[in-house]
Amino acid sequence: MTPHRGDARAAEERAAEEERAVEQALALVARRPQAPYAPPDRSGESGTRTDPGTRTEPGAHPEPGTHPEPGKRTGPGTHTEPGAPTISAPAQSDPSPEAPEPGCRPPGPVGRSGSASADAGPADTGPAHGTGPTHDPTPAPAHGRSASTHAHRPRATAWDGARALAERLGRTAPLAAHRLPLDRALGHVLAEAVVALTDLPSFDTSAMDGWVVAGPGPWSVREGEGLLAGRGSSEPLPDGHALRIATGARLPADATAVIRSEHAHCDEAKRLLHATRDVVPGQDIRPRGQECRSGDELLPVGTVVTPPVLGLAAAAGYDALVAVPRPRVDVFVLGDELLTAGLPREGLIRDALGPMLAPWLRSLGAEVAEPRRLGDDADALREALVTSDADLILTTGGTAAGPVDHVHPVLARIGAELLIDGVAVRPGHPMLLAQLPDGGPCLVGLPGNPLAAVSGLLTLAEPLLRGIAGRPAQDRYRAPVHEEVHAHPHDTRLIPVVHREDSVVPLHYNGPAMLRGIAAADGLAVVPPGGVRSGTEVEILDLPWASASPWTEGCFT
Repeated sequence: MTPHRGDARAAEERAAEEERAVEQALALVARRPQAPYAPPDRSGESGTRTDPGTRTEPGAHPEPGTHPEPGKRTGPGTHTEPGAPTISAPAQSDPSPEAPEPGCRPPGPVGRSGSASADAGPADTGPAHGTGPTHDPTPAPAHGRSASTHAHRPRATAWDGARALAERLGRTAPLAAHRLPLDRALGHVLAEAVVALTDLPSFDTSAMDGWVVAGPGPWSVREGEGLLAGRGSSEPLPDGHALRIATGARLPADATAVIRSEHAHCDEAKRLLHATRDVVPGQDIRPRGQECRSGDELLPVGTVVTPPVLGLAAAAGYDALVAVPRPRVDVFVLGDELLTAGLPREGLIRDALGPMLAPWLRSLGAEVAEPRRLGDDADALREALVTSDADLILTTGGTAAGPVDHVHPVLARIGAELLIDGVAVRPGHPMLLAQLPDGGPCLVGLPGNPLAAVSGLLTLAEPLLRGIAGRPAQDRYRAPVHEEVHAHPHDTRLIPVVHREDSVVPLHYNGPAMLRGIAAADGLAVVPPGGVRSGTEVEILDLPWASASPWTEGCFT
């Protein structure tokens, strides 16, 4: 169906509004005081931020001898707790009180009646996971929590705008590059291009076991064990002669070709070698510089170090690589109703997010400490935030406005800067993004419902981590959806899907508190407001383990 001109114009206006919101947020972040942050000492560990005035882009690295001490952020400042009881919301701030930007929220204190509320989804009656009130037309308290009524709710940030802000915020504060030996570089991102230090191969070598010959045949066989890898002779081979050679051995000067053992016949009596196939000059020879010449760029800045990258770097003569350290992440699990073992009982539920988030974050290239369970203790949360030396903090639950939802009040108490307070996406609406004071880390507040937390992880945490680590963005692609998908009238919806041939199939059990659908999925479909008809192409977010789960398709569709 061809969209109406008015629909296209409205989409363009929404995109422009989102971009303005992102620019305003980044501008305000840039204007805040940049006192350096001094977390507790982690001497002996790698992965540091440079001073805010000297931060380097992901492609840059300090000059030799200027790397900061591992495990510390540079700068003499110490962390002090501001007395301000409120948090501004620059990501949604307005040019003026009289003319609010469409789609943006006026600044104001957090922990007030305008706090974001939790999600609710179709056919989802499961308990929340350390979260606050639901967002049904008839609000009902989540499990173990009581709902609160809000007189006013600010407008949420658009989903695309929230992701763009998170990634760009990460790229404003990249980690300082450091030199890592090859055996420790896996999973990091190159901060310096890998340039060939020599020709590869650095001399002409044999590509096969067989015979090296010079000139036309038949060839007189020279005596001796032949040429072996690492022990080749540089003496020339006269025309009409042949010599045994092993794969990888250096060719003698004036060699014409290599004849594979199976394509040659040796007359032992006459000591003559005959080819059973035509011999083409240069056959089965790897000439010097075939793969690269000295000075060629082999791998650009931003490349993720994989096992083949390590192999190529070693082949090119590298002992170490200049890379961005993996961002360090702290995960704080909130909620008194959570069990760590056994069956749910007596109003208590199992913690699904603690076991899930750490390996998920590691698959995104982060170093993750063991998740800490803080319960519903505001003082414990505050202490955990102000003493964390991570590059990113994730909290689970407590982002709404219930009586034990402490994230907003604690952020206000320590003087954090609230950049995003609610995103127009289902599930996951009450997610948030904040910047801790005095150059401290960013914080992503995930909703307590498990699938809503996954939505927050992919909307805010994943692009933020990608920006900090200098990782390239996933190539965006679209695929037709196999059936009609209903969605929220105003918000984006993320639906677990599985690929089937040339389309994707939406999975059942996709309510905010459910994990059965996402456990079977290899991607998430980004469904625009209002839903889509069968056959419509939608954007797909691949999951890190997409290639490992084709067998799950039939159980949940």
